[in-house]
Amino acid sequence: MKISRLLPAALIMLSLAAPDALAAAKARPAPLSETDRAEIGRAETYLNDVRTLKARFLQSSPDGQVAEGTFYLSRPGKLRLEYDPPVPILIIGAGLLLTYHDKDLKQTSHLPIDSTPAGILVRPKIALMGPDLTVTGFKNAEGLDRISLARTDDPQAGEITLIFTREPYQLRQWTVRDPQGQITTVTLSDARLGLKFDAKLFEFDDPNFFKPGAGSINRE
Repeated sequence: MKISRLLPAALIMLSLAAPDALAAAKARPAPLSETDRAEIGRAETYLNDVRTLKARFLQSSPDGQVAEGTFYLSRPGKLRLEYDPPVPILIIGAGLLLTYHDKDLKQTSHLPIDSTPAGILVRPKIALMGPDLTVTGFKNAEGLDRISLARTDDPQAGEITLIFTREPYQLRQWTVRDPQGQITTVTLSDARLGLKFDAKLFEFDDPNFFKPGAGSINRE
């Protein structure tokens, strides 16, 4: 596995560009029946009822490579994606920021969590048909509900599709289509709800913070 080619997909999975002030048009809403709207409401209720979730995930990148790891969600406001070796990536969302850390390169970057698809899952109140999101597609087939979403003011930034199983009803997968049309898929398995997590699970301790030259603490 060429990790260097896999890493960009990790960001694609959680990255939609911030709204572009020069975007030409708003997202075009999908035609929805009353039944469709009821199913989308069911998805909203499910997501809002989830307080904590732990699951294994399988990520499929546009070039066909795969990576696995563990996904943690604590609502509102917190998530963690911990990739299995040899992928050296850790992603933590807490508060307003999403932190992306490459253990091998010892590099850390941050972006506003609400500028990412992850921001949808950690909002205090999830509204899939809210003012800043538009349902661009809905499909119910083979026991699955597929809800596609785009930023209302910048549909060219990309699209996320949430996929729910109906029996039992739960979030099973999401796909992200980036502005270039590349698609990354994340599939959840062995999901467990209602667990109690240590708060430190969602804290990021930068290993470079106290490295030589980064500053020192004087002690008397």
